[in-house]
Amino acid sequence: MHARVLKVLEFDKVKAQLLEHVSSSLGKEKIEQLLPSTDIAEIIRALDETDEAATALRLRGHAPLGGMFDIRPSVKRAKIGSVLSPHELLDIASTMYASRQMKTFIESLQEEKTELPHLLQYVEQITAFLEVEQAIKQCIDEYGEVLDHASDRLRAIRQQLRNTEARVREKLETIVRSSSAQKMLSDAIVTIRNDRYVIPVKQEYRHAYGGIVHDQSSSGATLFIEPQVVVDLNNQLQEARVKEKQEIERILTELTKKVAEHADAILMNVAILADLDFIFTKAKYAKKLKATKPTMNNDGYIRLLKARHPLIDQNVVVPNDIELGKNYTTIVITGPNTGGKTVTLKTIGLLTLMAQAGLFVPALDGSELAVFRAVFADIGDEQSIEQSLSTFSSHMVNIVGILRHVDHESLVLFDELGAGTDPQEGAALAIAILDEVRERGARVVATTHYPELKAYGYNRKGVINASVEFDVDTLSPTYKLLIGVPGRSNAFDISKRLGLNERVIERAKAQMSNESSKVENMIASLEQSKRQAEEEQKKAEEARKEAERIRNEWEQKWEQLTAKETELLDDAKRKAAELVRAAQQEAEEVVRELRRLQKEKLAEVKEHELIAAKKRLEDAAPAIEKRRKQRKGNAHEFRAGDEVRVVHLNQKGFLLEKVSDDEWQVQLGILKMKINERDLEYIGSPKVETKPVATVKGRDYHVGLELDLRGERYEDAIARVEKYIDDALLAGYPRVSIIHGKGTGALRKGVQEFLKKHRSVKNIRFGEATEGGIGVTIVELK
Repeated sequence: MHARVLKVLEFDKVKAQLLEHVSSSLGKEKIEQLLPSTDIAEIIRALDETDEAATALRLRGHAPLGGMFDIRPSVKRAKIGSVLSPHELLDIASTMYASRQMKTFIESLQEEKTELPHLLQYVEQITAFLEVEQAIKQCIDEYGEVLDHASDRLRAIRQQLRNTEARVREKLETIVRSSSAQKMLSDAIVTIRNDRYVIPVKQEYRHAYGGIVHDQSSSGATLFIEPQVVVDLNNQLQEARVKEKQEIERILTELTKKVAEHADAILMNVAILADLDFIFTKAKYAKKLKATKPTMNNDGYIRLLKARHPLIDQNVVVPNDIELGKNYTTIVITGPNTGGKTVTLKTIGLLTLMAQAGLFVPALDGSELAVFRAVFADIGDEQSIEQSLSTFSSHMVNIVGILRHVDHESLVLFDELGAGTDPQEGAALAIAILDEVRERGARVVATTHYPELKAYGYNRKGVINASVEFDVDTLSPTYKLLIGVPGRSNAFDISKRLGLNERVIERAKAQMSNESSKVENMIASLEQSKRQAEEEQKKAEEARKEAERIRNEWEQKWEQLTAKETELLDDAKRKAAELVRAAQQEAEEVVRELRRLQKEKLAEVKEHELIAAKKRLEDAAPAIEKRRKQRKGNAHEFRAGDEVRVVHLNQKGFLLEKVSDDEWQVQLGILKMKINERDLEYIGSPKVETKPVATVKGRDYHVGLELDLRGERYEDAIARVEKYIDDALLAGYPRVSIIHGKGTGALRKGVQEFLKKHRSVKNIRFGEATEGGIGVTIVELK
């Protein structure tokens, strides 16, 4: 990507925001080097890594990223034989501990069945150096001081130091407390000069104590003298300090050698920690932005759902749906100044760069972005005094450069194309440039003021008009992007609202050409039609959801009925088989009896015996009881408003009106059906409540058996799920359904991870085919 484009689209500001979440200088270095990639496999892997880090943060709330330092210079010095300082060794031990903690953190998540393949691949390469880490921490304290117990020799030397210092101080304290001290000493204290203990003696008494003069005051009135009685002890003290320094040097050398032995592996750990810090920084930034993982493609297709510019306050920015690259490859945005055209342009470009850099984008789940080999942007006032270029000339220099390199793998963003020159020539030039870029197969988004371009999309295949909405009542833009509707100037409406005389406005309208008036009227008609279509679509979507809910209920009841029917049929077959077997056994017994009688009486079987045997055979035949279920007669005379049950559908409804002698129109949910009166059962007066009600703390509490999360951001969805589970528990439900849709699976995965850890959830499973399949999670409550 060209550095100028990155600057124009403010990618550097996104990196600056990323730096606010970094944990170490290692991660900071990676962020400063961050650039968009053009390799789709590399981009998808980077996004997957960010997604895994976001999952880890969601489950644990944080990652152990503290205590990491850039120890690479120290390790390299150790490798070539230098002796490291205590502070350098402390940083190495701290980094070793951080790498060990990170390895444990990721592996523990994996053991809990959380799939983190990319992060696991990183930590599997981390080598733990527990022995080296402990050796350093046992020898050096947190302030960088070598501890006494670092070696037996050091302990003995320091004990000697303390003993000698005590003897020196004792002798000097005796001198200071003597009766002559007040007269001969400037101050009754023991101090240090040149690492030797001395006392402050007045100049005139310099020979009273003998010894060595180490310093004098600025006035020369006081000499700092080491009395002769402590010279030998001070010498011993100096010798002990030299030995201490040598022993410390030996200990540091030993520790440095341990580090040097594993230098390459330690450097590998540092590189991995840098990558992990960078990945988790991206995840933390995504959480702050409420950003989601986009799907990537190589087809030049962009589909952004409720996209927001990441550098605008989330409480102010207006989200927009943007689609480009399938039914049309060029969008021409028209409309007034300050309406949000340039922001829309920058949003498309910046979100593309963010995704290609492995960053989540501030848009709803399910958004999709393309991988472009190059992104070109001509945005803003490019007037250059140094080069004596006008605004138009500067724009043309940029456009010439774009046309030199643009191809079918490019995204091109033009702001105010053709501006800065004669309107007629500028419009013609703008059309020609758009045609050229579009013919090369690039994806193009352009903003313009020229009315000639408002009709551009109507006679060019693959081009669509768009505009930013303007509220004439408030005289302010709404910043909402309208795809398919060219912008209106609104000049007459705004002037009228501001109080311009009606006569002046009518005179101005008369000056407009018929063609311009037709275009403006067409635009107004399109805007009205679009608003009506959006309202109708919203109503249709609500009706579809209600119909889908009823259909799911009916399918579920039909399955239950079929299962019950099968169960009853199997039971009837079993009982019938048992009766037949019993009848066969009885018949065989009768036949054996007849044969016995015939054999005993030589075929002289009397009539009454035959009749008795025949009666036994008849009794042996299984009796099949024929039952006919009769529906209770309707003693009630039906009236409009009655609550009834439709028998053959097993559904409750309300009578609306009688349409014939024996037919009623019945309201079933959102459906109206004609039902024969003989298929209706009277229930009673219509009930107001249609949802289960639980009483909580003296108030009615309504909660449905299902929760629809489709279209929700992850954080909002989890908050709704948590509240809904509590409500369902209060209502006493044993089982509820959570609809999250199929989509990319991110919302489904996050919801199920949350439910698995909820204290009140007994079990979860995907819905059956009739319950919504993998778009629904069935939750059993404790």
